[in-house]
Amino acid sequence: MPSLTFVLPHWLYWAALIFFPFIAMYLVSRQKQRGVPTGPSLAIAYMFWLFSGFVGLHRFYLRSMIGVVFIPVFIGILYTNSLLSDAREDVSRTRAAVEHAQPAEAAAKKQEFAAAEAELANRHTWSRGLAILMGVMLLGDAVLLPGAVRRRREVERGQAAAHEIEPPVDFVEAGVGQDPTLHLRTRLTDGIEWINIKAGEYVAYWSLIAVFVYYYEVIARYVFNSPTNWVHESMFLMFGMQYMICGAYAYREDQHVRVDVVYAKLSPRGKAIADIISSVFFFIFTITMLWTGWRFANDAIGMGEHSFTEWGIQYWPVKLMIPIGAALIALQGLSKLIKDILFVTRTVEA
Repeated sequence: MPSLTFVLPHWLYWAALIFFPFIAMYLVSRQKQRGVPTGPSLAIAYMFWLFSGFVGLHRFYLRSMIGVVFIPVFIGILYTNSLLSDAREDVSRTRAAVEHAQPAEAAAKKQEFAAAEAELANRHTWSRGLAILMGVMLLGDAVLLPGAVRRRREVERGQAAAHEIEPPVDFVEAGVGQDPTLHLRTRLTDGIEWINIKAGEYVAYWSLIAVFVYYYEVIARYVFNSPTNWVHESMFLMFGMQYMICGAYAYREDQHVRVDVVYAKLSPRGKAIADIISSVFFFIFTITMLWTGWRFANDAIGMGEHSFTEWGIQYWPVKLMIPIGAALIALQGLSKLIKDILFVTRTVEA
């Protein structure tokens, strides 16, 4: 198998983080308008074909056992690649032995070197043959997929007509169930929470990027013997930025873990009063994080800071997420404080 030398360009990394969530949100919105799909999607089938067709996943998606045919070929590719690695080591070892052999041993060492090269060539032939076979199988299925999807849809429509199938029920995450002010709304708090909801939804789609990137790493490492030097760092930084931006969204949705040994025993009004009192410490922390985070980000921007790895990605956008995330959390804390005060002053029991 050929080696992969692709290194993710910096501009592509940042472009993916900026534009991918917009594309994903548009596709989700369009699917919601169309309703629940009634059968396999040709687009999804081709996605499985493109990214995991070598194990027949596109066929398994269509509930076809033809996908089993791909598995032994893929296992054969993995096995021959492991043999190739051993053969390369033998060639390197015997070459070194020839270079340092005494005159009396030179002929024998050269024979060992020639045998090692012949074995390496043989294993290259097997690896190349299996790769070509896999390519032919995938290209054939690329042509056959539309018909296979159409036949599967007809089967599922027939099954749906024969048996009444209830539509899926939406699952609503309830949070920790401790915030008594979730139902309160004002124009100001709605505006703040709209910003944080959109920011949280935006960075949530970054998790999908990780699926594709780590998938690439696994294939590059174990199929093409080409481990990357950028996958781990890119995802590590991405999830760090996601952690900062989605903090306010999690706060709004009442998803943060609470130490509620005493808090859980309070009445709804008592919880709101406790939240008002503890908000002093909350704002001390968030404003401190906002100020120090901005200093870190400003220094990084001024120096054009980048990582010390071979990939050399810019660090200043990552550090800029610290003050931005802190500002969003502080805004959400302000919204929470307003609602707590309203809850207490109106003596509303939830």
